[in-house]
Amino acid sequence: MKNIVIMRFLFLFLVIYTTSVESSVDYNAADANVVIVDADKPYAPNWKDLDTRPLPEWYDKAKIGIFMHWGVYSVPGFGSEWFWSNWKSGDNKSVEFMNKNYPPGFTYQEFAPMFTAEFFDPDAWAALFYKAGAKYVILTSKHHDGFTLFPSRRSFSWNAMEVGPKRDLVGEIAQAVRKNEMKFGVYHSLYEWFNPIYLEDKKNLFLTKNYPMTKLWPDLKQIVYDYEPSVIWSDGDWEAFDAYWNSTDLLAWLYNESPVKDEIVVNDRWGIGIPCHHGDFYNCADRYNPGKLQNHKWENAFTLDSKSWGYRKTMQLNEILSIEQLLKQVVSTVSCGGNALINIGPTKEGTIAPIFQERLLALGRWLLYNGEAIYGSSPWLHQNDTYNSNVWYTCTKQDYDGDRPTSRPKHSDVINAVYAIFLHWPRDNMLTLRDIAPYLHTGTYKVQLLGNDGILNWKIFSVLAIIDLPDKATVESTHAWTLKFTHN
Repeated sequence: MKNIVIMRFLFLFLVIYTTSVESSVDYNAADANVVIVDADKPYAPNWKDLDTRPLPEWYDKAKIGIFMHWGVYSVPGFGSEWFWSNWKSGDNKSVEFMNKNYPPGFTYQEFAPMFTAEFFDPDAWAALFYKAGAKYVILTSKHHDGFTLFPSRRSFSWNAMEVGPKRDLVGEIAQAVRKNEMKFGVYHSLYEWFNPIYLEDKKNLFLTKNYPMTKLWPDLKQIVYDYEPSVIWSDGDWEAFDAYWNSTDLLAWLYNESPVKDEIVVNDRWGIGIPCHHGDFYNCADRYNPGKLQNHKWENAFTLDSKSWGYRKTMQLNEILSIEQLLKQVVSTVSCGGNALINIGPTKEGTIAPIFQERLLALGRWLLYNGEAIYGSSPWLHQNDTYNSNVWYTCTKQDYDGDRPTSRPKHSDVINAVYAIFLHWPRDNMLTLRDIAPYLHTGTYKVQLLGNDGILNWKIFSVLAIIDLPDKATVESTHAWTLKFTHN
């Protein structure tokens, strides 16, 4: 039986990739399944060519984003945003929850009218994200349950305009976010758990492409034309190869002809074997934070609620990231060349839990003093100090390199400043570092504590640099702190 499965898998692989080589989809055509060959496109629909596109500068400089998982799953608010799948697959806790709280025969679709969003205020949300220091905001336009937060012309009676809020949630958030000078993007699940068209393709070993042609790509094209997102954050790709999803054709259209061709960035979730290999930035896995420099732009998407991306009614305080934990994620991510995408799950009524608001506002206050070391920064020659593991470095360079945004500085780069962000204040007010010491030897450096006036004294002892800090009681920042090193 195992050998038969392996042979079927190999057959599927060969057929799908043969199909990928032979066809190219024109996403400007009235029908999404029109096949064309256009040798004049600046980016050809193959990964080798698509990977040559420089990363749009705005994304690398932004560093901080807000992620929102919001939808029908916010109504039960139990377990996670995977509630429907968990329930239908027989998860004991989900089944018990439904049996205890809802009548026999109750369906997931009956939750949709309860997704009311009556207190949803997009301007208040955008103001919160702005105060949190975010530079871009990403909303789930559609999760794996198939319910869309925009008036999809392919999701009949299963979208937020027709059921529940009866509002274009994507459009309202996009407008509010842009009014607050942030970029807007969408998360979009490629697959849908129980869509019969998709399940039929799956039954056919993905040798038919009815679902991507008639549902998936028309939806994504509608999003691009109606909302002009700066980010498309793809997910739900793992059951089929990129040839089934027609991923390279979509990206070629996005980069060459779409209304967002100069600004759009996409992640790496475009089919089996693609994550961590192709895309403008890599996610690789949920909560991906490798702790070391990567050779490609990447993003750490993580949740304030450590147990779920969607809203949970049962979340406990000790399950929410503390401000110290949040800052460690942000600082270590940016130091290693990544962006931090911080997820919250709004309620079905359209509110954001006070604990999420508190954490985001605390981050924003920290960034007011320390944002100089985050926004527009680049990786330095070292990331995590080899003597003091609570210290992470960044730097600012004179010129941006779209081809190598995560690389260490070259000899020809002009470095304006080096920053050392430390997560714990030393008891004796003396901060000891190793990796900055050799560079302090090379010239006369001025050392400042961001948010405070004055120049700090420092000395070299053997291979270590010792920085004399002010009394902690006189320091503005209350959680993590940043030293700025510049040539006199």
